[in-house]
Amino acid sequence: MQIYLPIAEMAVRGEAILLLGTLVGFLSGVFGVGGGFLMTPFLIFMGLPPAIAVGTQANQLVASSLSGVLGHWRKGNVDFKLGGVMMAGSMIGSVVGVVVFRMLQYIGQIDFIIPVLYVLLLGTMGAMMFFESLMVLIRNKGKTPTEEKPSLHHHPFFQAMPYKMRFPRSRLYVSALLPGGIGFVGGLLVSIMGIGGGFLLVPAMIYILGMPTLLVAGTSLFQIFLTTVFTTILHATTSQTVDLVLASLLIAGGVVGVQVGVRLARRITGAWARVALAGLLLLVSVELAGQLLLKPQDLYTAVVEW
Repeated sequence: MQIYLPIAEMAVRGEAILLLGTLVGFLSGVFGVGGGFLMTPFLIFMGLPPAIAVGTQANQLVASSLSGVLGHWRKGNVDFKLGGVMMAGSMIGSVVGVVVFRMLQYIGQIDFIIPVLYVLLLGTMGAMMFFESLMVLIRNKGKTPTEEKPSLHHHPFFQAMPYKMRFPRSRLYVSALLPGGIGFVGGLLVSIMGIGGGFLLVPAMIYILGMPTLLVAGTSLFQIFLTTVFTTILHATTSQTVDLVLASLLIAGGVVGVQVGVRLARRITGAWARVALAGLLLLVSVELAGQLLLKPQDLYTAVVEW
């Protein structure tokens, strides 16, 4: 069934978009990731303009992050004060990111820069995750290591930073610049690449802030939810890259896929799951790189307007 996407100005097969949403939702449930860094490349593979893929994916993150926030909030696992400081930084990052996004659109390079950033991000993440997981399997025979990773929040540099604030819920007394800076990075990722950035924010909250692990996921999703709402509004009003028809189809498929993925995740060990995810990231980055480097069949396209 052909469905017309008014913002993308193209027709797509509705069942193909639903299947894509289901697939990414399934991968999210299996591997415990948001899926944004997979959804945008897959949309590009289907022929959608990268700018539309980024803006629409940011909109889809609103639904997924809201669901997660509500679940953690009911369990009391959200530090709203710290999340508010992160949100202040992320909104500044979102504004900066949208300005950069619009500038790249103006000079006609947005459809080139987005795939390049994804190639670098997914390639680096995939390679690091693959070798780390491979070493875990070799040294521990598939068992997750029990030793804790070193923490950075006691480093003299972070301790000496000004504008310290108390966050009673997380039992922290740290500079507001730290959570604000982490949120700033998250805002940039959402606005330029259409991803929540949880794979970067969560480790930073644990090892740089020293935040209790129990509160990290809920607080991160709280910040991501508000940031994606703000970023979606900016993209819709400034760059006009949010296609609600496309987002609705992706969300509908994702709701089904994630439930199936969560059930299957119980049968996959942590190390093997990371190896599989790393392999998927590397394959996607190689495919994107191929599209950028290989010679296209049609070198020129002429459009005649009357």
